[in-house]
Amino acid sequence: MQRRSKSESWFKKVEGFHPYQTLLYLGMIGSGLLFLFLVIAFLFSGLNQLEGLNHKVPYAFLLSTFLLVASGYTAIKMRIHYQEDNIPQLKSSLQVTFLLGLAFAILQVFGWIELSQMGIRFTGIPSGSFLYLLSGIHVFHLAGALAFALSLLLELRGVQQDAIKNLVWRSNPYHQLRIRLFTVYWQFMDVLWLCLFLLFVLSF
Repeated sequence: MQRRSKSESWFKKVEGFHPYQTLLYLGMIGSGLLFLFLVIAFLFSGLNQLEGLNHKVPYAFLLSTFLLVASGYTAIKMRIHYQEDNIPQLKSSLQVTFLLGLAFAILQVFGWIELSQMGIRFTGIPSGSFLYLLSGIHVFHLAGALAFALSLLLELRGVQQDAIKNLVWRSNPYHQLRIRLFTVYWQFMDVLWLCLFLLFVLSF
């Protein structure tokens, strides 16, 4: 009986989700499963082909990891600034998050160049191909968050210039939901990349 009540309360909680919230969570579950299958395929693709070649994880991947972790912190600050009704600081944190995310994506390209210079090419050994595939799909997922961040930045620029729009924007629960979902997705991308990066480190 108690288990049933817990199950019912869980379903009621899910039913209370905003449609955007439900779509985001379903998308994150789908993305998580996709990466899980790719990681399993990567592990069975012959990692011994990467071992003993005196290769190291590209420095660009290492630097991009620090940038993405830093962007996770600035994304959290966004929610704090919104709760404080501090739109200028919210916009500033969003801008830094966007720039760090953009720098991360650019550094991924440099990471692929480093892999190519090591002799690990996309059309080469299967395990090497998966390095490109996993990091590339992660960048593709992050690109969606970057596009949303850019549109939100442009929106906040207009809100800042009008006191009435500023007040209406801050008091609208919909915008709070958007910021919360954005930060949740961004943190998800952070954790996902950290897991991939650790896998890459252990593979060399």
